[in-house]
Amino acid sequence: MVMDIETAALQPELLQVAEAVAREKGIERETVLEAMEQAIGHAGKRKYGQEHDIRAEIDRTTGEIRLMRYLEVVEEVENPIIQLTLAEGRERDAEIEIGGFITESLPPIEFGRIAAQTAKQVIVQKVREAERERQYEEYKDRIGEIVNGLVKRVEYGNVMADLARGEALLRRDEMLPRESFHQGDRVRAYIYDVRREQRGPQIFLTRTQPQFMAKLFAQEVPEIYDSIIEIKAVARDPGSRAKIAVLSNDSSIDPVGACVGMRGSRVQAVVSELQGEKIDIIKWSPDSATFVVNALAPAEVTKVVLDEEAGRIEVVVPDDQLSLAIGRRGQNVRLASQLSGWDIDLLTEDEEAERRTGEFRTRSQAFVDALNVDDVIAHLLVTEGFSTVEDVAYLPLEELAAIESFDEDVSRELRERAHAYLAEQGRELDKQRKEMGVSDEIAELPGLRPAMLVALGEKGVKTLDDLADLASDELLELLPESSLSGEDADAIIMAARAHWFTDENAAPKDDVEPEA
Repeated sequence: MVMDIETAALQPELLQVAEAVAREKGIERETVLEAMEQAIGHAGKRKYGQEHDIRAEIDRTTGEIRLMRYLEVVEEVENPIIQLTLAEGRERDAEIEIGGFITESLPPIEFGRIAAQTAKQVIVQKVREAERERQYEEYKDRIGEIVNGLVKRVEYGNVMADLARGEALLRRDEMLPRESFHQGDRVRAYIYDVRREQRGPQIFLTRTQPQFMAKLFAQEVPEIYDSIIEIKAVARDPGSRAKIAVLSNDSSIDPVGACVGMRGSRVQAVVSELQGEKIDIIKWSPDSATFVVNALAPAEVTKVVLDEEAGRIEVVVPDDQLSLAIGRRGQNVRLASQLSGWDIDLLTEDEEAERRTGEFRTRSQAFVDALNVDDVIAHLLVTEGFSTVEDVAYLPLEELAAIESFDEDVSRELRERAHAYLAEQGRELDKQRKEMGVSDEIAELPGLRPAMLVALGEKGVKTLDDLADLASDELLELLPESSLSGEDADAIIMAARAHWFTDENAAPKDDVEPEA
């Protein structure tokens, strides 16, 4: 096709050549003609001199080529080859103004070998650029689609796929393990990115990301395509195992059964495309505990304890179900964690009982030591849900007395001992705080307890400025776990920074010079 351009460059058939190139490359005919005009302009400069402003125009109807020299009208001429004064311009065109152009027609040029080669290179380059732009514009809005391509070549394990209207890259790390392609193979993948790069637009494909599996199910399950069934989450160990959580917006349709299909036909089609990857289809639930239990299937769960602040969930399973819940190399619990968004701690029933017993003993002994009570009262406090001395000290007297075996006198004595213990502990911690050099200004901030002040001192936070320089998440990391909420940390940081704004607004009296 390029040879046709070279030989027909000055013939009336030029428009036909442009039309053919546009069809072949899938770009606009106007783009090809503009490239030809630029190529002929370059050839004109080679004949008349590169310093001249020479442009070519192709008549869009007849294909006639006009070669012209442009002279700009300026106030002061700096380069007489491409500029002229307003007076000189008015001699040729009485209505010309500053900034306008005077054009001079040049005789047609005969393309020599070098000029023709230059024109050919310019046209090829411009057509290639237009083709790249067309490819980018076409595929940039197709991110998130599944495409079918033909393997064009394989380089160092990376696959270049021909998508008919563009070329895409499927990297080795975006393919399934032990998966290989050869030239001429068909490949099905998911477009996850389209970027402009120096060598042209790059279309990136994947077969490992969770979205690929979700799209495959949408193609196989009409209810998903019609939004009757919704895919809520997907977690994959590519090529090995996956979990997908689905929800039905129609109570009469079972989302799991619809995705499995008659005799497993629908899910089997997806499994085949993913080289035998095992897929667990799970019913999604808005209740986190229920969803995690479903996600750990096929393992059975006996108990679930959520810690929403830490984003963790403790799951207790029978002893004989532990290995099934964990899965091979931790695969089942890892995928369940990814699917649900919770960090999952697995315990057997025996481990949980042993841990609970240990916690019970530790808390009971803490009450024995702090309140100077016997084991019976300490055990009773722990059984009733008390975990710290503060719980006893600040609980209303009537609520404490309502506990079985506690009368008002016992409750009052327990509260007094708890207050005495906390006061002594506070004096000791305050002494440690002062020895560490933690300022009184920090100690006066609301929300910081003595134990927190000592923890800050150990980490080198000793002045208001030290504390004000921290971000709230940094403060939370320095303090004992669960000492503060995120909102409390924000409030403390802002209180520590208050003096900055007070200092800025204060009048700098010392800087005022006395009047002469």
